[in-house]
Amino acid sequence: MDQVLGIGSRIKHPAFGDGVIIRLHVAAYEVCYVQHGIKMVGKDNPNWQVIEAVPAEESVTFTDAEKSLVRILRAWAGVSLETVPLGDRWVNGKLILQSADGSVQPKEIPIDTFFHKIVMMRDRLRVLEQNINGHKKLDDEDKVNLQQYITRCYGSMTTFNFLFKNREHYFVGESSKD
Repeated sequence: MDQVLGIGSRIKHPAFGDGVIIRLHVAAYEVCYVQHGIKMVGKDNPNWQVIEAVPAEESVTFTDAEKSLVRILRAWAGVSLETVPLGDRWVNGKLILQSADGSVQPKEIPIDTFFHKIVMMRDRLRVLEQNINGHKKLDDEDKVNLQQYITRCYGSMTTFNFLFKNREHYFVGESSKD
């Protein structure tokens, strides 16, 4: 179906019967059926019949779809879509690793690349922490032990806090959490 139906459109579904669209979603309609209550039905469902189409006043916006995608990525993929700014004095800087004896050529890494890896590490630790807290098979003692280990990892990463522009993005270790 190419037509986007609006709220108030009446439809007839072969399994659920007569219904009215009460909410629009990106890929589905929320439909209130007389005998079956509220159900989600895909917008491309070929099995229903439109009884009365009401034009959609406002389609689902790109912003709504983007917010949904961000929420999904944060919950399942461990991807941070939060912008974590690098401290101003480090922008366009480079990190130089040089051996003490000069036996190998120095390695140069753009600081923003290194910083991005630090932020990714922080985000993955957060996702790991959430997965541990929500794990069904771990008992409370195991969860606490793993949490303490993650907190110690955060503590080790506090060395890199000087790279962050804003204090709220800092790594926080054991002594700072209390």
